Order: sequence, then C-alpha cells, then structure tokens
Amino acid sequence: MVRLFNKEELIREIRKIFETGWIKSVKKTIDKRNDGAVGNTLEFLLGIKENNLPLPNAREWELKGQRKRTSSLVTLKHIEPSPTGAKIVSNVLLPLYGWKHKEAGKKYPDTEKSFRSTTSATAHTNRGFRVVVDRDKKKIIFVFDDSKADTSKPKINAWLNTVKDRVGLDSINPEPYWAFDDLKYTIGSKIMNCFYVIADTKIENKHEYFKYEKLLVLSGFSFEKFIDCAENGYLLVDFDARTGHNHGTKFRLKQDKFPTIYEQVTVIE
Repeated sequence: MVRLFNKEELIREIRKIFETGWIKSVKKTIDKRNDGAVGNTLEFLLGIKENNLPLPNAREWELKGQRKRTSSLVTLKHIEPSPTGAKIVSNVLLPLYGWKHKEAGKKYPDTEKSFRSTTSATAHTNRGFRVVVDRDKKKIIFVFDDSKADTSKPKINAWLNTVKDRVGLDSINPEPYWAFDDLKYTIGSKIMNCFYVIADTKIENKHEYFKYEKLLVLSGFSFEKFIDCAENGYLLVDFDARTGHNHGTKFRLKQDKFPTIYEQVTVIE
C-alpha cells in the first residue's frame, strides 16, 4: 500500500534528501542529457512512480526538477495548435513550410521533411516565424512573415523560395492559434501547484550525480502572469516534427521565470 504524505511531510522527506549529498542519477545521462533526470531520480528516492505524488490531493500538484546551471527550458505542457481538426503540424507546417531533414536519405527517406521552431513573441526566428499574443482575440497566434527571414543565409533563402512555390508567402492558412480559455484550463490544471526542485550536478565515471539543494513550493498558477511571460518572450512555443513523427508542440518557459507564474512562492533550502 502506498503511503500518503501531507504537504508538510513530503517537504520533510525532500529535506532529508538534501542532507544525503551526491546521489547517482537513475538515468544514463552522459550520451544524451535527459531533462527529466532530476525529477525522475527524486521520484525514485521518494519511492513513487513517475509524477504520482503521494499526496491526498496529488492531482493538484506537479513535481518538476531542474539542474542548477542550465539554459534548458521548463516544459509546461504539450498542446497542439487549433483548429485541431486541421492537424496543422502534419497537414500545413510540415508539407508547406518544412525543410529537408538533416538525416534525409540516411536515417530517413530522402523525402523526409523537418519542422522545428522554438518561437517567442519578441523576435522572429531566422525563418520568419513568431508568436503573437492577441489580448483582444484572446489567442496566442503562430505567424509567418517572409520579410523577417534571414535571406543572407543561402540555405534559408533557398528554403524561402520553396515555400513561395509550395504555398506562397502570405499568412499561414488556416491560422495556427491557442485560445486563452483552452490554455488556462489545459496548463492550469496541469501545474496549478508545483514542487519545483533544483539540483547541482557533476559527472563521475561517465555518470551524472545530483545534489538536491533547493525546493520551491509554488502555489496558485496565475494565467495573467503566464500571459505576461508570453508577451515578454520568456515563454516559447516549441515545434518538433518530421514527416514520420510529430514529437509534439510544447509550451516551454525560461527556467528562472517559472516561479513568476505563481501567486505564492515558498523557498526551502
């Protein structure tokens, strides 16, 4: 039978882990850095299954872990753009705006296309993509502007010409978007409250070790603060698809901004 903790008891258990010192990661994280490794190792130490917190109200809490010194982003949720029936990524972005996959003709068929774009609201990517936070329409919109593409790079200039031939250089049609109401529910229900653990890291004998140092108890997800982060470029929409597989569209947040989307932050060291 799984033992249930209340919030204070779980905090005490995590504090005990802080006192343990360096702990070997449960993941093989040398060949491929796995951003889930900090959280996965903590879950192992707590004796729980992945993100199955031993709290009476576990559905209201998320457990996330992050390395202390990292430029990686915190993944909030996978959410495909609307209109969902159009299957925007597979039917529009990949075939009409995609480019040849670097492994096309090697690992994948010669026709394999890629569409990868980590996109913010404050700057266009070098291919001319950006997200727009439209408070009037209550949407986050994914847009394309060919005039913002970096045509000084021959590869991008050649790609832009293929886009012109395939679909033209007008706005994406249908327009990919995420409605505020959908985001508020989907992301808010996922990360309403969060135990956010930060660990130092080192490599020994070709394996990664963690030293858990800080716990942020984050309560009361604020959608307004989430939208502020989007407008300020701290929130990024990350497309990662190829012809044979869509790895999912992720909403990701700069690590140091994660606590700012909550009403209450309690720091435990």
